[in-house]
Amino acid sequence: MKETVVKKERLSQKVSSIQPSGIRRFFDLASKMDNIISLGVGEPDFVTPWNVREASISSLERGFTAYTANAGLPELRVAISHYMEQRYRVHYNPDEEILVTVGASEAIDIGMRAILDPGDEVIIVEPTFVSYAPLVSLAGGVPISVGTSAANHFEVEPVDIEKAITNKTKAIMICYPNNPTGASLSKNKLEQIAAIVKKHQLLVFSDEIYAELSYDEEHTCFSALPGMKEQTIVINGFSKAFAMTGWRLGFVLAPPDLLQAMLKIHQYSLMCAPTMAQYGALEALEHGMEDIEKMKLSYQQRRNFFVKTANEIGLPCHKPSGAFYAFPSIEHTGLSSETFAEKLLIEERVAVVPGSVFGAGGEGHIRCSYATSLKNLEEALTRIGRFLENHNWQATK
Repeated sequence: MKETVVKKERLSQKVSSIQPSGIRRFFDLASKMDNIISLGVGEPDFVTPWNVREASISSLERGFTAYTANAGLPELRVAISHYMEQRYRVHYNPDEEILVTVGASEAIDIGMRAILDPGDEVIIVEPTFVSYAPLVSLAGGVPISVGTSAANHFEVEPVDIEKAITNKTKAIMICYPNNPTGASLSKNKLEQIAAIVKKHQLLVFSDEIYAELSYDEEHTCFSALPGMKEQTIVINGFSKAFAMTGWRLGFVLAPPDLLQAMLKIHQYSLMCAPTMAQYGALEALEHGMEDIEKMKLSYQQRRNFFVKTANEIGLPCHKPSGAFYAFPSIEHTGLSSETFAEKLLIEERVAVVPGSVFGAGGEGHIRCSYATSLKNLEEALTRIGRFLENHNWQATK
């Protein structure tokens, strides 16, 4: 009698249930087309400053090619501690509260895995970066969305966060300045959120990767608020402000018990961040603040140009207060954000990202990165204006 062989599933149900990044699909489409102007890439168009590159090259020439400590170069952790104290007046012990990671993305991943048990809920303010909800799910948690709206420039209302809290809520995930909307939160609103965190004894993941790119008011570090350091996991890194995306270097700041839990996961999965990148980051912190200011000024000028011109051509757009993204509305066209983005790409060769990939609250909008030259922005907006005019889709000014 022939034995029946039962085919086993090769992939876990958890991974199979997660959709690929919606951003990548449009990048893949654009890569096969000519004469594309991309407003889709979420990275600086600046090259990493030369002194940072030189420091990394020098570390190689001097033979610094071995592993560093799991938590990162001691001198880099000291520099991060000094940076946080000088910039935000909050102290982190370099030996117990700072971990250098392979990008901010790893920091979020190991943070979620360190705190979540199956069924724990994490409140995520949307629209937001595409990786948060999948990383919560991969860690066994349940992502709970709290929406924002264009009516208040995508600033979350603290009362909406509190309404979403249940007895299973473990943490809140916030990102300001925000990707994709460019929104920031005032210190007053952050203090209201802090009061909710204290009342319900929650943890906060505060993704502050765009902190240095705050244009209209000083950034408030969440852990610097009274009583919040013990409740907060701060995510930061070198990719955005220092134009070091390809270096894949971030850091996480947390109370010792949480940091040590994350360090265990980091030890087993990655060992340590790349040595030469860490030497570059050390140079960036010690001598790179002037470069940040120059890049920030350029982004601010581009932001002003993009928002003004977008509104003039009938593409409603609020003025973002941070990061390097604008989040115009396309609701007046009657199209979904994905259909709009695909038609714009095919007809006018302009790549943008559909707002829907950033959560349900992003539908009806597109993300446009202004981290590209003014010349490219001018041409892209000319093409978008023509696209709207050809279809009679200009919003009433």
